Amino acid sequence: MAPGLFKCVECNEDANELHRDYSNGILKITICSSCKKPVDKYIEYDPVIILIDATLCKIQAFRHILFNTEINIHWKLCVFCLLCEAYLRWSLLQGSQSNDDPADIIRYTKEWEFYCLFALGSLELAVFCIGVLFILWTAQCCSGSSLELKALLKALLLSSYGKVLLIPAVIWEHDFSPLCFSLIRLFVLTSNSQAIRVILNCSRRLSLVAVCGGLLLETWVAQALKTLQVCSQDYLSML
Repeated sequence: MAPGLFKCVECNEDANELHRDYSNGILKITICSSCKKPVDKYIEYDPVIILIDATLCKIQAFRHILFNTEINIHWKLCVFCLLCEAYLRWSLLQGSQSNDDPADIIRYTKEWEFYCLFALGSLELAVFCIGVLFILWTAQCCSGSSLELKALLKALLLSSYGKVLLIPAVIWEHDFSPLCFSLIRLFVLTSNSQAIRVILNCSRRLSLVAVCGGLLLETWVAQALKTLQVCSQDYLSML
C-alpha cells in the first residue's frame, strides 16, 4: 500500500506506516503522532478477534479493514451474499407451494425462479447503493467536499457480510425465523452505517439518514415490482 494511505484506527489521522521492520525480524508498531497510541493495534491480532470486533461494529476494526488492509474480495462477497439472499427467498417460496410433481418442467421452473430472485436481489442492492450514494453526494456537495464513490461502494459491499447469516437461519428453521431475518437485516444496515462513518469521517446522523434513505428507495422499488407482477398476472388471467 502506498505511503500516506494508512489511517490511525483510534483518531483517523493519516500515517505513513503501520510498523517498522528492524534487523533480526524485530517489528515495532508505529505510534500515532496525534493521539500517541498505536496506529493500528490490529496488525498483531488474530483474524478471528478482528472479525469479532467488526461484528460488534467497533469503528477501530472498520478502519483497520477499510484503510489498512488490501481486501479486494468485495465483489465476490457481494455475489455470495446475493446467492444467500436468493436462496432464502427461494426456499420460502418453495415452502409455500405444495407441488411434488417430479416432471422436468417443474424442476426447470423452480430453477428459473431462483435465477429471477437472484436478479431481483441484485436490483434491490443496486437501488439501495444508488440511494445511499446519492444522499451522501448531495450532502458532500452542499459542504463543498468531494466524495470517494469507489471507496464508499467497496465499504457498503464489505459491510453487508452479515447476509451470510441468512443461510444458518434457513437451515435451522423455527418459529422465530422471521424475527431472525429482521435482526440480520438490522445488523447489516448498522454495519453499512458504520462503514459510511469510517470512509467519510462524518457524523452518525448523516450515515443513518443515508442508510434509511437507501432502504426507503429499495423498499419502494420492491413494492413497485411486486405490484407490477400482480397486475401482469391479473391481466394474463383475464385473457
